[in-house]
Amino acid sequence: MSEFDGAPKKQRDTLATYLGILRRRHIGFLVPLLSTWMLVWGSTWIISPEFKSSTLILVEQPTMPKNYVEPNISDDLQDRLQSITQQILSRTRLLFIVNKWHLYTDARRRLTDDELVKRMRKDIQIDLVRDTRNNEISAFRISYSAHSPQIAQKVTDDLSSLFINENLKVRQEQSEGTTKFIESQLEEARAHLVQQEEKVRAFQVGHQGMLPSQQTSNLQILSGLQSQLQNEQDTLNTARQQKVYLQSLLDQSRSARTQTHSADGLPNDLVSIDQELAKLQTQLLDLSSRYTSQHPDIQNLKVQILKAQVLRRQLASSAKQNSTLAAGEDLEDVTPAVSQLRGQLHANEVEIANRETTVIELKSRISEYQLRLNAEPATEQALAELTRGYDQSKITFDDLLKKKNDSAMATSMEHMQQGERFTILDPPSLPVKPDFPDRLRFCGFGVALGFALGIVVVGTLEILDDRLHTDSEIKAMLQGAMIYEIPVIPPGSVAAGRQTGPIAAWALPAFTVVTIAAGAAISLFQN
Repeated sequence: MSEFDGAPKKQRDTLATYLGILRRRHIGFLVPLLSTWMLVWGSTWIISPEFKSSTLILVEQPTMPKNYVEPNISDDLQDRLQSITQQILSRTRLLFIVNKWHLYTDARRRLTDDELVKRMRKDIQIDLVRDTRNNEISAFRISYSAHSPQIAQKVTDDLSSLFINENLKVRQEQSEGTTKFIESQLEEARAHLVQQEEKVRAFQVGHQGMLPSQQTSNLQILSGLQSQLQNEQDTLNTARQQKVYLQSLLDQSRSARTQTHSADGLPNDLVSIDQELAKLQTQLLDLSSRYTSQHPDIQNLKVQILKAQVLRRQLASSAKQNSTLAAGEDLEDVTPAVSQLRGQLHANEVEIANRETTVIELKSRISEYQLRLNAEPATEQALAELTRGYDQSKITFDDLLKKKNDSAMATSMEHMQQGERFTILDPPSLPVKPDFPDRLRFCGFGVALGFALGIVVVGTLEILDDRLHTDSEIKAMLQGAMIYEIPVIPPGSVAAGRQTGPIAAWALPAFTVVTIAAGAAISLFQN
């Protein structure tokens, strides 16, 4: 019984059909498979090999904790690496490396400098290594492919040195730039703060005594001045009453001691004497018109006129000597009591004048302090605006000063290479085997491509073949039952077919399998 006897009839027919195609078309399948594989795999021995050298650079964190020294540059390592990569892969840098190691000598005649740089960029590979815990960049790998393993190693070493040095340079420049920027901002803030201080100082000087901080002292001073004014006014009223009293005493004493006429009947004041003289002269003229000069009455009048004239001269002389006496005062000697009253009155008048001056000064000072107190609300508002600007400038200045000190410390740390830096963890390797072409991979690719091409060829041949190869095809074409006829087989042909058929059928498949297996083994050994 055949191995397909237990399967369904349709499945058995399908498998039989495929096996029949395989038996008939195995050469058409194996030849494209083998030829395609040999073409693909053989090309790996013609293509010039490329060797890849790689180095692993570790991103070391700052040795100084961030709690002590905060870095003053960007923490985005990926952006900084991208910037550094663009600088290192610039045309100038890469052309320098190309000329230094004489790269691409076979293509220098037909390629321009820009094309050489573009080709070198394709040969450089940069891969980031991230930490699985926080997805941060912990290292990166630099690789370069060249036809010579030594050249690949040297170029990779140059690229790694460029990355390390450029990172230090970039960090130092960024740190110094940050420090200089903060210093410039600090100087501007300092100038603005000084300007605000000058405004506040000028305002305080211009409004001295009206500042809010002086309100309590102004109230105390005003209260003291008002009390002092009240005392001075009370004392002034008392002094004025004392003056009235002394003046009345002096007037009483003067009235008591003043006489209208002298002992001989003549007045004691110049005005009265002048009146008396005029009266006597009138009488003399009247009597002279009636009597002679020897008349006794006329003689008496002349004597009285003479006495009056003498007395007048004496009073005039005494008035000149005693200029302090008022006009019309008596010419009698001043008694000690009157002198004492006059002294007290004079002292009282001086006291009153001083008290009045003091009262005027106190009232002026009280008005001044009242004006200060009235102006304090507006002064307080204006000063608050100035102080607010000063406080804000002071806060800005203090904040910038702290940032400047921190930035200067971070810059010093960068110069000491204590910040984040790149360290070569794995030195550039010297490749022993070529990275391209991968013969084992090309071997598998050739098998897959040959297999697909073989199927396409077999399918094409089957489509173009119009012969019938199985009973089911014949039955499907005929409507009636078939009568089978067994052909005559010449003697000896069956034995000959049994001896030569299997060998010829299995020779090409075996050769194909052995050849591909040998090529795979060689590729594996080479890799």
